[in-house]
Amino acid sequence: MQTLTEQEARATLPELGARIRAWRARRGMTRKQLAEDSGLSERFLADVEGGKGNASVNSLEATARALNISLIELLQDSPRPALARVQGLLGHLDDTQLDQAYQLLTDQFGIGEDKGRDKRVALIGLRGAGKSTLGEQLAQQRGVPFIELDREIEREAGTSMNEILLLHGQAGYRRYERRALLRIADEYPEGVVMTTGGSIVSERETFDLLQGRFYCVWIKASPEEHMGRVVAQGDMRPFDSTRGATGEALEDLRRILASREALYARADAVVDTASRTVKQSLKDLERAVPAGKETKR
Repeated sequence: MQTLTEQEARATLPELGARIRAWRARRGMTRKQLAEDSGLSERFLADVEGGKGNASVNSLEATARALNISLIELLQDSPRPALARVQGLLGHLDDTQLDQAYQLLTDQFGIGEDKGRDKRVALIGLRGAGKSTLGEQLAQQRGVPFIELDREIEREAGTSMNEILLLHGQAGYRRYERRALLRIADEYPEGVVMTTGGSIVSERETFDLLQGRFYCVWIKASPEEHMGRVVAQGDMRPFDSTRGATGEALEDLRRILASREALYARADAVVDTASRTVKQSLKDLERAVPAGKETKR
């Protein structure tokens, strides 16, 4: 007869594996990328994610660092005690009351949104939704610059995206990302349209910074359309090219979208490009954003 400890262990390992898979999906990382960043083998990570591997504390710490989270965040949902008390109180409020509480907190502690944020538009969402195409056209119509956050991060670091991840990992990349966001907000007080990486929403501090200084629009599409457009561009990141555009690769995409959907939904507006032409989607985007300065004629 099994002891309680054995039963608990059998239940805990699959749960731990599911948590690692979920965090990896939120980061948009393949198992191969996680293995490279953590220094662990891809085979070992596959066993752990499958609930078969018995990970050590050291391997879990390495995994957490690669995911740019703490070991506590990986193992359990345990916010700071004071924060937990506040969350307990807020959990009893309805949506209207939560909006009022948010306004009271921002007014009381001076953490309100940047007053110029409506002039700076940030398009969020996964690759293949149409962010770059729509962003360029919207910027042209508004008479403001169009920039890509990834390129600005490279400018901040003085090297390529691949080199940033290779030399500094996810944690270093996020530091450069936040620095780039602050610089962009200062450099474009009169307005800008910017596209962001799909995983920016999974970093709470970075996403809060983005929302505080930019008007965020989720450019949304179905998993199949995301995949089709990415393949048409000849780019299979973050999916393993050996698997092609179907099967497990599409399942990875669905998992990423599902894990981030609630985060993307925090955007100020949503533009769904599913079954829409570029012209139709641009009209939807124009209606979704605050009025900008008129384009010079």
